[in-house]
Amino acid sequence: MKVVTVLGARPQFIKASAVSAAIANHNARFESDSREALIEEVIVHTGQHFDANMSDVFFEQLKIPAPKYHLGVSGVGHGAMTGRMLESIEAVLMKECPDWVLVYGDTNSTLAGALTAVKLGVPVAHVEAGLRSHNPNMPEEINRVLTDRVSTLLLCPTAIAVQNLRTEGFPFAAPGGRTQRIAQVGDVMLDVVLRVRKIAEQHVNLEQFGVPSGQYALCTLHRQENTDCAQRLDEILAALREIAQSVPVLLPLHPRTRQRVAGRGSAALAGITVLDPLPYLEMQRLLMSARIVLTDSGGLQKEAFFHNVPCVTLRDETEWTETVDVGWNRLAGADRRAIVSAFCDAIPCDQQPPPLYGDGASASLVVRAIVASVRCDSPVG
Repeated sequence: MKVVTVLGARPQFIKASAVSAAIANHNARFESDSREALIEEVIVHTGQHFDANMSDVFFEQLKIPAPKYHLGVSGVGHGAMTGRMLESIEAVLMKECPDWVLVYGDTNSTLAGALTAVKLGVPVAHVEAGLRSHNPNMPEEINRVLTDRVSTLLLCPTAIAVQNLRTEGFPFAAPGGRTQRIAQVGDVMLDVVLRVRKIAEQHVNLEQFGVPSGQYALCTLHRQENTDCAQRLDEILAALREIAQSVPVLLPLHPRTRQRVAGRGSAALAGITVLDPLPYLEMQRLLMSARIVLTDSGGLQKEAFFHNVPCVTLRDETEWTETVDVGWNRLAGADRRAIVSAFCDAIPCDQQPPPLYGDGASASLVVRAIVASVRCDSPVG
């Protein structure tokens, strides 16, 4: 069986590292029994994240197999990016004739991979299916909803994600006359965090960042709704400057955010420690020892939860509602006073969050679900 995996952004590299390892383990178990049971994975990197610290180093640190195809699509608007990806991915699928296309999350790369596959009659497996922010103005929300609709295999990380799909009427008849399947597999990002936590602790020294363990705030800020709205960006930066009067605030600066902040002068980041985008292990090391995380990233909300670190989400809604329900995540939007208040009221780090995302073996469940759903008809030709 051949699976084409379409990747393009940092969170997808993390998730794919767990599933690619699970595929390798699957092949090691079955190689002596039957070559027909083996899975050939072909990785396609769209180029959506092309900076070395946001792409190449993730493949190196997480031991992800090298992409067979690198499409180099980046630096353009949503429509142009998705359109170019569609054209390039189509050529790859026509050449490779896969049995499945595997996509992750909610990026333009996700949607392009799914749409291209379904138009060629190839079934799609969507990891992180069923997530909903219920904000139709988010490009990510459009991507995830459309990807779910055309997928054959909906691989959900949580019970809430499954319920979201049920509420929307899933499962439907999948494209190509197949039966759409929903499976709760847990979160593959937890698999990765459990695997690399000790490695990060042993190989990355906090001293290089000049902060003591448990005595700093870690922030990331990249989402379009925050960076492209001057009022929201100013409110968030004002909150970070205020928090920085109490504890050091470390801000690995996303390229888009750096560009938006550049015109505001040095005062905009006064007192904030600005870093370049960090490799995965370095980011995990800072994350696991932070007093608190402030972020508009979906993935970082979960990773903070995995490390027992309270989180303030710089958005008005989240896909990971269960972290809010249990008190480990607080929605503060882009309001300075709400952000500072949430920082002050955060759960102490000595408490333990409840298990919500599986047991760290989600990637193997993803592989089993794909193997169990192999279609009977021929791949693209």
